[in-house]
Amino acid sequence: MKKNMGSTDKLVRVIIAILIAVLYFTGVLKGTAGIVLLIIAGIFLITSLIGFCPLYTIFGWSTCKKEK
Repeated sequence: MKKNMGSTDKLVRVIIAILIAVLYFTGVLKGTAGIVLLIIAGIFLITSLIGFCPLYTIFGWSTCKKEK
């Protein structure tokens, strides 16, 4: 599995995941929408930790710096 996420992309995903988790556990996000967003936050966190996003592969994207 080739990494396709740069450090900025990883940082943004972690921040978004933390923000969603805080909003969910403080009661701002509720119901089905809150659970769906919490699942997306978990996916963001996992993909940022491993540095690979399957959707980037499908679309041919990469946020990694180019190797020389």
